[in-house]
Amino acid sequence: MTLTTTGRPRRDGPGPQRRPRTRTAALRRLGRLGRLRRRSGAAPTPATARTRAGRQLHGGPLTYAVLAVFTAGSLFPLVWTAVTASRDNMRLAKTPPPFWFGTRLAENAGTAWTEANMGLALLNTLFVAGTVALGTVLFCTVAGFAFAKLKFRFSGALLLLTIGTMMVPPQLSVVPLFMVIADLKWTDQLQSVVLPTLVSAFGVFFMRQYLLEALPGELVEAARVDGASSLRIIWHVVFPVARPAMAVLAMLSFVQAWNDFFWPIIALTQENPTVQVALTGLGRGYVPDQAVIMAGALLGTLPLLLAFTLFGKQIVGGIMRGAVKG
Repeated sequence: MTLTTTGRPRRDGPGPQRRPRTRTAALRRLGRLGRLRRRSGAAPTPATARTRAGRQLHGGPLTYAVLAVFTAGSLFPLVWTAVTASRDNMRLAKTPPPFWFGTRLAENAGTAWTEANMGLALLNTLFVAGTVALGTVLFCTVAGFAFAKLKFRFSGALLLLTIGTMMVPPQLSVVPLFMVIADLKWTDQLQSVVLPTLVSAFGVFFMRQYLLEALPGELVEAARVDGASSLRIIWHVVFPVARPAMAVLAMLSFVQAWNDFFWPIIALTQENPTVQVALTGLGRGYVPDQAVIMAGALLGTLPLLLAFTLFGKQIVGGIMRGAVKG
């Protein structure tokens, strides 16, 4: 044992090692946590902690009032259509108009079904809308992938040209498009409505923007290294990643094709109509029967309501999964 400059003895051999400061600080925090737990009572379990962290926010009366107003405003056109479809034309002409359902809904719906040939119209519209939605999803996804992840010459100029077509009013292309359809002998045939709408500039831009963020470039490069062809990459890599956006685009394309009126009324006739073209046949006559027209509109709307009722959860779930992944 030796003496230090201060006169205190110093051990020559190795003395006891000090604990690291980090460990000491951790022990102090644990001690404080223990004291806090003893003061507050039993410690929360992991399940309780997760419940507290995922606690849902509840809206007040004002929130429910605003939601009720918006819900009523959204449902009013559909309810009013059903009310007018269940009355007769004489009652609809009186003031005030009826605000509750009548007893002639089945009769007016049968008249509209017969006069407008709604059976054939619904089948034609289902074929047209389904084909347009399927073609739009497939072609726009492939084109969006090419613009988003592939490098080729003039890609920027081609993308600007594609987006620029959205600024052209569709009325300007009616005359040349009808001349092409007439030369091909496609008037009053469903392909004249399907083929011009198989690809949309909005769909290409929408899928391109989605794939820019959702599809990593390293995933495509890894598939290339493994020897996958372009078609295999699109089928096994691009389509699974783009599934949520494809569901949204398919829904929008289906609804737009189902409700399209401007071009089908030019290319088709009452002999081979879609729903929107068939409804124009109900308004003929000196005094159009408004109740029958509303019954036909209700028949044309029911398939869309049925589709949203059956597949609404899948569509919303796909949108939410895409939002989380993005």
